[in-house]
Amino acid sequence: MRNRRHFFEAFAQAAALVLGASRSMASLAQSHSATKMAKFVVGFPAGGATDVLARALADKLKLHYPTGLMVETRAGAASRLAAEYVKASAPDALTLLFTVDFALTIFPHSFKALSYDPIQDFTPVAMCSKSALVLCVGPMVPDQVQSLADFLGWCKAHPEQAAYASTSAGASPHFAGLLLSKATQIPLLHVPYKGGAPALQDLMGGQIASSFNPLGEVIPHLKSARLRPLAITAQARSRFLPQTPTLFELGYKDLVIESWLGVLCPKNTPSALVHQTAAWINEALNNEGMKEALDKMGMVPVQSTPEQFAKVIKADLEMWGPVIKASGFTAEET
Repeated sequence: MRNRRHFFEAFAQAAALVLGASRSMASLAQSHSATKMAKFVVGFPAGGATDVLARALADKLKLHYPTGLMVETRAGAASRLAAEYVKASAPDALTLLFTVDFALTIFPHSFKALSYDPIQDFTPVAMCSKSALVLCVGPMVPDQVQSLADFLGWCKAHPEQAAYASTSAGASPHFAGLLLSKATQIPLLHVPYKGGAPALQDLMGGQIASSFNPLGEVIPHLKSARLRPLAITAQARSRFLPQTPTLFELGYKDLVIESWLGVLCPKNTPSALVHQTAAWINEALNNEGMKEALDKMGMVPVQSTPEQFAKVIKADLEMWGPVIKASGFTAEET
């Protein structure tokens, strides 16, 4: 009798799982059979690293969508326009935000009135990649400066030239410099640029002493004698720069900063759609073509579930809060 009861209980549980899965797949099929075009929404101009990776990933995923998957550029306001657009979109997993981390983890602390909430307005789908920042010096700094300790000593001796460039005010390279300055008690002047390319151009041209940049921006210039990487912000050394130490191993334990790119959809998107989209993304990231595209940009592919990605966003949001508050930085509403 007991075995019989257990049999019927197990049968009922299995039937419920099958029914739930059938309903989820029916919902998925209904959503993706619509005539509406699926799209990645990117908040930066075409040609940048975010846009390039979004297009490479969209190319691998488009076969899963009856009407295809396109990349829609909504550049402006440092990616905030794209986030606002996706926030207001239908929760059908067809309009997806392809974003850099700082739009969700730094901006909520630096803008007085942000029009979206990273936790309440979005559902994380999957992280796609991560990348460290690199501190480099250029020809303004003498050739004998070959290490971080050398550079810090040079900054003490030449305080009027002790400055660093960043890709923009309010992004992670900006705060990496602030954290290094605080940790070493050496004043470093921040000089924001409109992108990594102009920052590196001035660095290699001798107009500024140093710069924090994403690894992918530095890789094309590594063969140049005018660029010397001194340290990276990852937890472990990068295979792209095996001879360059991490700030962590040099004793700066709070200077582990790894930027990421990821996909989110509007809040209240059905869980079945979110998890199926995440599975497709993870499968695409295993593709050799995707790995090559990431390699060229100095990025490492990341496999994640929606739940794991949500934890990363929450942890990064909490990490940056006290840093930005202590810096006193407030972003301009532009």
